[in-house]
Amino acid sequence: MILIAFIAIIAKIYNWAYPFISRYINADTIAHWRARIGFRPSGRDDDDDDDDDDLDYETIRLLAVLPSTSIVVNDDDEVLIAGPAAYRLGIVDDETIVNDRVLAAIHSVRESGGKRSCELMTETAKRFADPFVINADEESETRDGEGNVVSRPNWLKVTVGQIADDKTVVLIDDVSEERRFAQVREDFVANVTEQLLRPTKALETLGEDLEQDDVDIDRIMVEASQVREYAAHMGHLVADLLLLIKAQQKVVPGKDNEVNLLAEVRHAADGVRAAAEAKNVRLVVNGDDSLMVHAESEQLQGAVVKLIENAVEYSPSKSAVGVAVSRSKDGKHAVIRVVDQGCGISREDQPRIFERFYRGGNQTSVTKDGVGLGLAIVKHVALTHHGSVSVWSAPRKGSTFTFTLPLAQ
Repeated sequence: MILIAFIAIIAKIYNWAYPFISRYINADTIAHWRARIGFRPSGRDDDDDDDDDDLDYETIRLLAVLPSTSIVVNDDDEVLIAGPAAYRLGIVDDETIVNDRVLAAIHSVRESGGKRSCELMTETAKRFADPFVINADEESETRDGEGNVVSRPNWLKVTVGQIADDKTVVLIDDVSEERRFAQVREDFVANVTEQLLRPTKALETLGEDLEQDDVDIDRIMVEASQVREYAAHMGHLVADLLLLIKAQQKVVPGKDNEVNLLAEVRHAADGVRAAAEAKNVRLVVNGDDSLMVHAESEQLQGAVVKLIENAVEYSPSKSAVGVAVSRSKDGKHAVIRVVDQGCGISREDQPRIFERFYRGGNQTSVTKDGVGLGLAIVKHVALTHHGSVSVWSAPRKGSTFTFTLPLAQ
């Protein structure tokens, strides 16, 4: 009895720690250990019936080397083995399949044989979310209104089939990166075509007028000014698209990318100061100058520029935009807050403002020609730097954007 109780305690500890262990140890190593010791994650008593559910060592090794994440379940829908990503992707939790579509596919295969394939979208399991994402969410809801924190969905291709009479295997391919790049291409074609055609049309009109014998100098000057404006706008658009593409790959912390956060923020603010002065908006930057983070400077400064530009553009004349850099309450993370006194964002628009090319209903004469890439860039830069971004806003009460990054260790 003492031995059984000891095994049960070890199993409980393993179930709790498995997702965290899997962050640092690859699936093949874990599979090897589990196969060698015949470990059952469920922690049930080691009786004769359990022997039928154990996978042989060679099967586990085979599943471990497959490029797909694998899950094996028995006739009771109990997970016998699962790759680490299955927990992170929100398919398995507490040795149970928690996604209804995957569970339905397992039941269908078990009843009818053959295989089933499907595509689905999931959210990263909360136990794998970095703690500072939750902290940022809590701190963003300190005033009236609602805070919204962004995250990336997971796009998965799932195949289900039987490997034995009493065992079903689930193979998961994470195609999130491919889908994200495909979406960028599709959105580019659907939303940017007009932005590219306008300068082309303006150039064509200018060329035609220059070919006339009786050139109207005043008209040529107007058209040339329009061409210059469109060209600048297109250059800005291309730069945004390039930054958005760069922000798809996660930044790996290292000594070569350790930067002073306040210095980076001040540098970004300097690039927006002229626009703020032209609109008679006071730009104030302050904060803790001791905070170091791991960041790619171009991406980080680009994200901060977007936040400050938005704050300035939506602020009335003779108002102020504040940018503050501080340490989070838990002392492990750095927080950038950009506060404006502008028109605010409606509750209906807030869940979508970080989407690529989304345009809210609060556009002004200055912002109406934008394409909606700024906050999408901010979101992706935050996520690729293992951080988060959230917003608090209410109509006629201004907005507060909170950008959070882990401190360099």
